[in-house]
Amino acid sequence: MAANRNLLMLPGDGIGPEVMGEVKRVIAWMDANRAVGFDIDEDLVGGCAYDAHGVAIADATMDKAMAADAVLLGAVGGPRWESLPFESQPERGLLRLRKDMELFANLRPAMVFDALAEASSLKTELVAGLDILIIRELTGGVYFGEPRGITDLPNGERRGINTQVYDTYEIIRIGRVAFELAAKRSGRVCSVEKANVMESGLLWREEMTKLHAAEYPDLELSHMYADNCAMQLVRMPKQFDVIVTDNLFGDMLSDTAAMLTGSLGMLPSASLGAADATGRRKALYEPVHGSAPDIAGENKANPLATILSYAMMLRYSFDLGADAELVELAVRGVLDKGLRTADIMADGKELLSTTGMGQAVVDEMAALAG
Repeated sequence: MAANRNLLMLPGDGIGPEVMGEVKRVIAWMDANRAVGFDIDEDLVGGCAYDAHGVAIADATMDKAMAADAVLLGAVGGPRWESLPFESQPERGLLRLRKDMELFANLRPAMVFDALAEASSLKTELVAGLDILIIRELTGGVYFGEPRGITDLPNGERRGINTQVYDTYEIIRIGRVAFELAAKRSGRVCSVEKANVMESGLLWREEMTKLHAAEYPDLELSHMYADNCAMQLVRMPKQFDVIVTDNLFGDMLSDTAAMLTGSLGMLPSASLGAADATGRRKALYEPVHGSAPDIAGENKANPLATILSYAMMLRYSFDLGADAELVELAVRGVLDKGLRTADIMADGKELLSTTGMGQAVVDEMAALAG
């Protein structure tokens, strides 16, 4: 790389700082051996930000995120902040990042490493070789629609209101991401909604169909209702390649797909914004797992999802596919050697700590690089 890129690290709460520490170890090796360098800034998000600033993310931190070439986040939340008002909850920091950075496309791969196929809750033959990419619309739909809130009714009861709403442009831009990524895979997109009972779902299906015909006729497009998709994910998951869906259904389906892999500790994610005139996209990368406060500070957490999120960052934000592949091959290599953290431990395997797994990945990278 001709110059270092700006990376904002937000370790967050719970195990976030621990797993982020292992990414720093990988980055240091890459900087020394692959000339892949970053100017790194670090700040607070989540409960730790509330403790320091009284908000889940400070305005100054948001300014850094908006200016960064990429943001890498650990995890947010924990029991100590559960009694806070809704608007001050640690998760509001993550939601503000997504909203203010206009990160409308959430990429959630669900890939089963051969060495972990038996850890899935499904039969091994159903998940061996699984490689699904779920693309979730992230800034629209029922989580952000208006009106919303809880109101008092004249009869003394209360009513909770959330509004599912999508405009054409929101559907088209997430559809383009799905088709363009599918073109680099097997060329198959399954668009998921509830067009049979929801007008927003009917609009979604109609706009996806028109977009496919107008811009991507050489790719394959199928449609599926969200409830059937959930069933099919646990019945025959390898039928899917790229799944594109809305915010609510994407939230549920991506977690369903995650459990096919055997451990949330293995799964990365990326949230991308629209490309600007230079081709640059605002981007946030984070592991799928939560803050795991029960093991925080014990050097037990699995850092692989965060390391794989870093690999996604190399690929999607900096077009460093070969370097991303080196990281991914190193993760595969340590698993093939039977090295495990507690969450993926099995009989006959070697148990490693958080720091031990991070070092094992670096050692494997060095061996692969020769």
